[in-house]
Amino acid sequence: MYVVDEKDYEYRNENLNGPKYLMKGPRMNFALVQFQPGKDFKAHYHNVMEENFYILEGKIDVIVDGVVNHLSPGQMIHIEPGEVHYVVNNYDEPVKMISTLAPYQEVDKVEVDNYTY
Repeated sequence: MYVVDEKDYEYRNENLNGPKYLMKGPRMNFALVQFQPGKDFKAHYHNVMEENFYILEGKIDVIVDGVVNHLSPGQMIHIEPGEVHYVVNNYDEPVKMISTLAPYQEVDKVEVDNYTY
C-alpha cells in the first residue's frame, strides 16, 4: 500500500497538457490527463493494454477506429487493445480526466501516422 499526492507530479507536456502519471505499474497505469482547448495527442493503439478515460471536468472528443465520441463529465469510455484512438479538445475550456491502462506493459504504445477520421 502507498499514498501519492497529485501535487508531487507534473503533466508530461508544458502548459498543463497531457498525462500526469500517479502510478506506472506493476499491474496498471493510473494518470490524470489534462488538455487545454485545441490540444491533442497522436493517434495510437496498444497491443496488450486496455485503456479507460473517465471525464472529470470539461468536454473532450475521443475518436476510436474512426468513430467520434463526444464525452462530458461523468462519462467513461473503454478502449480495447488494437483499437486506434485519438483524443482532441475541440472545446473552449480545459478538460481533466482519469486514464487507466492495464495490464501494465512497459512499452505497448504504437503510434499511427497520418491518422484521419
